[in-house]
Amino acid sequence: MPFASKDMTNPQSAVNWIEELGNPVPYPDALNRMESLAAAIREGNSAETIWLLQHPPLYTAGTSARRENLLDPDRFPVFETGRGGEFTYHGPGQIVGYAMLDLKNRSEDVRAYVHDLESWLIATLAKFGVRGERREGRVGIWVVTGKSVDGVAREKKIAAIGVRIRRWVAYHGVSLNVEPDLSHFDGIVPCGISDYGVTSLVDLGVTATLDEVAHALRGAFEDTFGRETRLNTYSSPS
Repeated sequence: MPFASKDMTNPQSAVNWIEELGNPVPYPDALNRMESLAAAIREGNSAETIWLLQHPPLYTAGTSARRENLLDPDRFPVFETGRGGEFTYHGPGQIVGYAMLDLKNRSEDVRAYVHDLESWLIATLAKFGVRGERREGRVGIWVVTGKSVDGVAREKKIAAIGVRIRRWVAYHGVSLNVEPDLSHFDGIVPCGISDYGVTSLVDLGVTATLDEVAHALRGAFEDTFGRETRLNTYSSPS
């Protein structure tokens, strides 16, 4: 089994932490690995895992995706996915964090879990002097980028959240824009919200590397979820 742990039933055991930020991972490969691991966690045969990676440029359609929000269907490959939400872009310069966690060992409360994912991203951004915020009725993490001429704050999205939960094991997770090509978002209405743009750490003037952001994500995860992480490497299921 992948990511096997000696103590897979103790909720206080360490969470496996995998960073695969070199070559972008094809989406179908990542989906297959993630679903295999989530199944192993449900069966008690694998430890919880956070997997950080990049994807090649692509769009994913969540369970609430509306076709009119796919503005340029020929620009990049489009993948149907079981996570919640609308259309999302993934690509180089963006860290995708697949969080495969057993909520039976935490709280069988989906809203509380999403709130914790939001807190994790907000704490990560704070390490770079960026104030990430929640918005009622808008999924993801937002930053205020200035005032418009009418005095209303201009806001842009810097991180997305989309989860799926099966038998109380959560998978899919979050994405954080470090230095992606923001023009790639033009082919969709990101998360179905057309009134606000997207941004990244580099767009905000923060010159952090992917490795630096991954390190910040790890520390913020341990602080937010109160769980130690253990660096590991991926091995394909046998």
